[in-house]
Amino acid sequence: MSEGLQPLAGVKVVEFGTLIAGPFCSRILAEFGAEVIKIETPGEGDPLRKWRKLYPTGEGETSLWWFVQGRNKQSVTLNLKHPEGIEIARKLVRDADIVVENFRPGVMEKLGLGWDALSAINPGLVMVRLSGFGQTGPMASQPGFGAIGESMGGLRYVTGFADRPPVKTGISIGDSIAALWGALGALMALRHREVKGGTGQIVDVALYEAVFAMMESLVPEFDVFGFVRERTGNVMPGITPSNTHTTRDGKHLIVGANGDAIFKRLMRAIGRVDLADDPQLGSNAGRDARAEEIYGVIDAWVAGNDEEAVLRTAAQAQVPASRIYSAADMFTDPQFLVRQMLETAQLPDGKDFHIPGIVPKLSLTPGGTRWIGPALGEHTEQVLGRLGYPPEEIVRLRSDGVI
Repeated sequence: MSEGLQPLAGVKVVEFGTLIAGPFCSRILAEFGAEVIKIETPGEGDPLRKWRKLYPTGEGETSLWWFVQGRNKQSVTLNLKHPEGIEIARKLVRDADIVVENFRPGVMEKLGLGWDALSAINPGLVMVRLSGFGQTGPMASQPGFGAIGESMGGLRYVTGFADRPPVKTGISIGDSIAALWGALGALMALRHREVKGGTGQIVDVALYEAVFAMMESLVPEFDVFGFVRERTGNVMPGITPSNTHTTRDGKHLIVGANGDAIFKRLMRAIGRVDLADDPQLGSNAGRDARAEEIYGVIDAWVAGNDEEAVLRTAAQAQVPASRIYSAADMFTDPQFLVRQMLETAQLPDGKDFHIPGIVPKLSLTPGGTRWIGPALGEHTEQVLGRLGYPPEEIVRLRSDGVI
């Protein structure tokens, strides 16, 4: 589709971000048409360019993750320790709609790029500030990564099994959750600017608060009952049955039969009409009181069948169930393929490869991938040219170490 039809076409974003939270926030905006100019340090760039699995490119080796995290962005190299680099940054912000940054609080101010300085030259600016602990409070100046946010926000405490130390999920979920809140906050601030006076504002996202906001009923349960949620392994606490089970052929899958009608259908499908008709099990509270018994029944049924048979029976009974997908499973699954969740793109050497599709799916103005993460500084001359810098001046700026 035409770029002009994307929902954020015409929105300009300047990103001062590295690694995950800030760059993921602006990536979401870029996927739906925003012009995102990513500021990177000359000769270094975002450290994410060298994280995880690397692929040989003209830059040496580049992270495959970078190609996704940097998609649709323009890379401009600027030395923010040089006065002329700061001046270029200010020129970029002057007509921007959104600035995204995830430095420790105070860093942007030391650079002369804090809220007071930037809003003075652009009163309509929305500034998304992602940090470990937010812009205020006794911990504001401390460094904080996603792992710290997950720990302080409560997620790590409840993740894992009761007889073992807390564990993490296999991805940087704290950073990603914060990025989503940041993108949502940016869009709400833009909406406010459009309909209520035209002024911008700060969107202050703390990683620990972003995680904390996802912790369901944890707060009122503790405050009202003094109940502290603990680690419960693969069981969904207080919601029965929803658990992981192992099949006869050694595969792991999830069965979620915690709806009243769904539970009855599952019990009938596996030949336990007595449990389906048991009035004590007609509600979640009754099932949860007999969780051990119910899980024993489902464990035995799953263990007596191969994965294919379990999933077929569950599907026929309209009971939610799924194998636990690996990347290999996703590449062959019809649902992933029909929904275009595996897009084909081209690596810098021309080789085709797959990247994740765009979420969410908008029916009239869908997002898309215009290009993968660019080479370091790939758009510097183009962007500076649009700011009015002639070619000879750009050559000088490069020789002086500004860009």
